[in-house]
Amino acid sequence: MHLGPYSLPNRLFVAPMAGVTDRPFRRLCKRLGAGYAVSEMVTSRPELRDSLKTSRRANHEGEPGPIAVQIAGTDAAMMAEAARYNIDRGAQIIDINMGCPAKKVCNKWAGSALMQDEALALEIIEAVVAACAPQGVPVTLKMRTGWCQTAKNAPVLARAAESAGVQMLTIHGRTREQGYKGVAEHETVAAIKASVRIPVVANGDIDSPEKARDVLAATGCDAIMIGRAAQGRPWLFREVAHFLATGERLPPPTPAELREWMLEHLHDHYTLYGEYTGVRTARKHLGWYARSLPGHPARAALFREAINRSESCDAQLQCVRAYFDEAVAQEPRILAA
Repeated sequence: MHLGPYSLPNRLFVAPMAGVTDRPFRRLCKRLGAGYAVSEMVTSRPELRDSLKTSRRANHEGEPGPIAVQIAGTDAAMMAEAARYNIDRGAQIIDINMGCPAKKVCNKWAGSALMQDEALALEIIEAVVAACAPQGVPVTLKMRTGWCQTAKNAPVLARAAESAGVQMLTIHGRTREQGYKGVAEHETVAAIKASVRIPVVANGDIDSPEKARDVLAATGCDAIMIGRAAQGRPWLFREVAHFLATGERLPPPTPAELREWMLEHLHDHYTLYGEYTGVRTARKHLGWYARSLPGHPARAALFREAINRSESCDAQLQCVRAYFDEAVAQEPRILAA
């Protein structure tokens, strides 16, 4: 699959998720089979660019390319400037956020709220494309099927975005009104794919190799994007890749592999955030990992408790090492790598 001058290794993408898809998580997902990952949403407001939170979100050191940065905002000129700003700092692809359903984003008319104002949405798209075109940087767009059930205008916006120069579309199969409730529908995604010539990516409720196969078949899309299902399970990408290539399920990761990936993730996480913030922000990732840990569920619950009490990087790392040492010792036949 090609996106502008870039050839992507496969059609399995990591969704941009605020507070989740930071550089350490993106790097691990790419190592475990994802062909492409988009950064966390970065604000277009210039007064926030120098904040520690934004600088961490814009950190791509050591990350394999192409580097895709998602920007969000409501002012066309400001969004264009945000695109140029991020390109100057290493962004190779700019993604426009018109899909975030969070109230704090939509209350400011950013994210999926922009779908209520098609004229403004198109003005922003045109401004960002104009800012990126001189530097040969592709612009992509992520959006939902619409604001609500009675206003599914994604097909209209998709055709307008293509005409304005957007080079790839990602559609989450829910309205903003749904948030993450209910079941994602991909009929609208299929209709969009049939109506445009640029690549279309399907997103929403893709949580298994079989579901990935079914969504690709039902929509005819060029790629799929996985978000929440990869939280605590970044190896899902290699499982999907193997299944799509062979039609067979890949065996679950061994305890040795899980241990290696978790420790690698933590070391990279602490490097980016430092000890105080790193320990606290790692808790959610480790909590998600606990759902997939081998052994009895009660042991995983004790692991989560120990992680949440840990106040240092070394303490969290020791929790991970101790968990696997104990689990293998107690259930060697089941857990042996």
